[in-house]
Amino acid sequence: VQLQASGGGLVQAGGSLRLSCAASGRTFSSYHMGWFRQAPGNDRKFVAAIDWSGGSTYYVDSVKGRFTISRDNAANTVYLQMNSLNPKDTAVYYCAAKPRVYSGSYYSATNYNYWGQGTQVTVSS
Repeated sequence: VQLQASGGGLVQAGGSLRLSCAASGRTFSSYHMGWFRQAPGNDRKFVAAIDWSGGSTYYVDSVKGRFTISRDNAANTVYLQMNSLNPKDTAVYYCAAKPRVYSGSYYSATNYNYWGQGTQVTVSS
């Protein structure tokens, strides 16, 4: 599956952005989806994930209550709505796909087989 992330940009602290990740190539509902982020000098870190049906979601503690992950299987797209952004959210954001047939944690990047190219999110203070 090919993934194309978009929606990043520059926003002031307290603002909002909505990231999108469009999938193509294989049946989108065959994959759980995740968002990760990587700040300069840091490892890629888990942000949020959603199961194949959209029925279960997972978040890192630092974004709970501010970010919402969702998906539209008919549109082959996963979204990350980001509210109340702060400078610590500045990073390149990546979407990733984890096959349904694979077990393993949603939180680990090593369990995701396919990655988008990343979109830059910059939050100014």
